[in-house]
Amino acid sequence: MAQTLHWEIEPGRPALTRIPGIDSMTAAVGWLREHHRQIAQALAEHGAVFLRGLPVATSEDVAAVRDVLLPNPTPYREKATPRSDFGNGVASSTDLPPNQAIRMHNENSYTLTFPGLLLFACLIAPAEGGATPVADCRKVLANLPATVLERVRATGWTLTRTYSEYVSLDWRTAFATEDPAAVEAYCTENHIGWEWQEDGRLRTRQLRPGTVVHPGTGEEVWFNHMAFWSEWSLDPVIREALTEEFGPDGLPFNTGIGDGVPLTEDEVAGINRAYEEATVREPWQRGDLLLVDNVSTSHGRDPFTGDRKIAVVMGEPVDLLACRPGVAPAALPAGALPAVLPA
Repeated sequence: MAQTLHWEIEPGRPALTRIPGIDSMTAAVGWLREHHRQIAQALAEHGAVFLRGLPVATSEDVAAVRDVLLPNPTPYREKATPRSDFGNGVASSTDLPPNQAIRMHNENSYTLTFPGLLLFACLIAPAEGGATPVADCRKVLANLPATVLERVRATGWTLTRTYSEYVSLDWRTAFATEDPAAVEAYCTENHIGWEWQEDGRLRTRQLRPGTVVHPGTGEEVWFNHMAFWSEWSLDPVIREALTEEFGPDGLPFNTGIGDGVPLTEDEVAGINRAYEEATVREPWQRGDLLLVDNVSTSHGRDPFTGDRKIAVVMGEPVDLLACRPGVAPAALPAGALPAVLPA
């Protein structure tokens, strides 16, 4: 019988268990198999759990852990950030510059199928900063400004993307194809409005539910990229520069509420405060594993100094329709953006 795991629960920190006496990956895989059920139970309760003490050091080690904890992979669709391929189906968490904080989000919340679980593994711990903070989206929901929550529940959220060779990812990288017809077919199938710009850039626009029901627990959670990609979450200097260069409708990413009334700076600040109030973090140590329920829990990244190598694997795909969305996903016109969405 597996020994009962002890979980450290401290204010401001995610649930963590320490695993002593494991000195080989063969033993680590055996331990994970033996304790898989307990880990899953803790994950359902806490939304994210740290496993500390396993000898995870390479992408091969991460793949071995993945095969136990996330045996069903989920591809990275509609890519939004650069990542390095570490091999063995393992990638970097992100390759964005270390001085940039990455705000809270649920991975691929804008796609129709998204990962149910995320596995992060620390192969090189940064000298300073660089934690992967997590936030319980049940708590975020409870802390949101009531007027914003009501609007999002009723009408969902919108995402507008302009794919460029110069900022963020171009459409070839994002959709993993050189064929414009394949992009159009994907967008049509996945309820995404699309339009090619005169300069060859692609603009897409889609409507998605902003809250969903967790398919396992039946709890409603805040589930979106709305604050993450809002123009009001950008550094003011960067926002001004991008707007000046590409125009107010040409930002790489922008979001709104499905009722068509633009989000205000104060409303986005209120959403970000709700995340902050629910956020916990643990400094990385080499070999650490962080398992995240991607439906109930958002994640981000703190700025850092020094080398940092965090691997990620996405798995256990979830269909949006399994989450009982109150707003149906839909394509929106991607041309001149209307002030108010059509009824």
